[in-house]
Amino acid sequence: MATPDTSGADARAAAEWAARNSYGKLIAQLTARCGSLSLAEDALADAFAIALANWPRQGVPDAPEAWLMKAANRKIIDAVRRIQTASRHAEAELSFTQEASLVDGGDVPGGDRRLELMFLCAHPAIPESAHTALMLQAMLGFTAEEIAAATLETPSTVSQRLTRAKRKLSDNGLPFALPPPHILNERTAAVQRAIYAAYTGGWEDVPGGEHPVTGLAREAEWLARCLVRLAPENAEAKGLLALILYCESRRAARRDTEGRYIPLTEQQTALWGEPRITEATALLTEAGKMQAPGRFQLEAAIQAVHTARRQTGRTDWAMICKLYERLQTFTPSIGARIGHAAALLQRGQTDEAVHLLDELPQNRISQYAPYWAVRGHAMKMTGNTEEAGESLRHAASLSRDTATREWLLAQAAEI
Repeated sequence: MATPDTSGADARAAAEWAARNSYGKLIAQLTARCGSLSLAEDALADAFAIALANWPRQGVPDAPEAWLMKAANRKIIDAVRRIQTASRHAEAELSFTQEASLVDGGDVPGGDRRLELMFLCAHPAIPESAHTALMLQAMLGFTAEEIAAATLETPSTVSQRLTRAKRKLSDNGLPFALPPPHILNERTAAVQRAIYAAYTGGWEDVPGGEHPVTGLAREAEWLARCLVRLAPENAEAKGLLALILYCESRRAARRDTEGRYIPLTEQQTALWGEPRITEATALLTEAGKMQAPGRFQLEAAIQAVHTARRQTGRTDWAMICKLYERLQTFTPSIGARIGHAAALLQRGQTDEAVHLLDELPQNRISQYAPYWAVRGHAMKMTGNTEEAGESLRHAASLSRDTATREWLLAQAAEI
């Protein structure tokens, strides 16, 4: 145990660090043992509350994860004893009387249960519309409001969806296990979408955006690697990992020495990480040989074209536009269409870009910073300086990251 009298701020920081870096692992372990996601979430929330109350007086423990696991174990045992009539909880009590352990072998590479939890959340008994939201909350502790911001939905819609999904989990007693090989591929797509949503959850998603929450990136990369090992014949699993690696290779170039935001087109390619680029390229090549194209391979291919600027000194925007067109045949998402519009602007095809932006449903993009950032650039190119400035300032107001917000405001001020 660390020295007592830890300040409240230090204790809170330690608890928040554990929440960011260990939430999914702890929830997965707890759910695997007690068989109830809701019970695991409630117990871990209580454990965090106890930590915030005790750590300032007693000191931050040397192993915060283990402390939280044991505290959550005790909370579940208490709950089990209050619900003696529920047989699955009675069985869980036997499990929870054992020594708490953060690492439980199972079938997942690396002895971690998070991937099993993700497949549970992607079970066919759960409506597909709830898969990503359920996984983001279960794996990363996202609130309904945070999920709504990432998925362009209202918090009330997300909250209702989560409530119904958890009721399904509880009522159906779904198994906490990896799916058998013969149905693995059909269940993998939902997991891939959730991993990517987790990865992009911390991005300031203007063109070339920044990902300030490194814990989310590490979690998503780890899960993507697990998925490739679990399903080595799945081309999209390789494509997803390649996509994440390409994006992560540029992390060091996204800020200058003073912490200012640097957009992708202005980044110093010498700062891009060669090992991740090499691995991503190999994965994308392997996926291509499988002749099973999909969304993540195409998104990775777009990033590969950006990466080629290291050798050529230029970006092949024509190729990027073609890839975006093909991508939209797989996923006509808001993000894909905005990315296509941004690429068209780089080619000087302003009218086509504005047309794409104008076709987007207003209820989906009104609070979406990337849309307003790209629209601001488009309006600047058409000479509509007033709307350009308004759009960029609105994008800045929606940005959660200080450096990105300052960059957008500077762009508006230059008009």
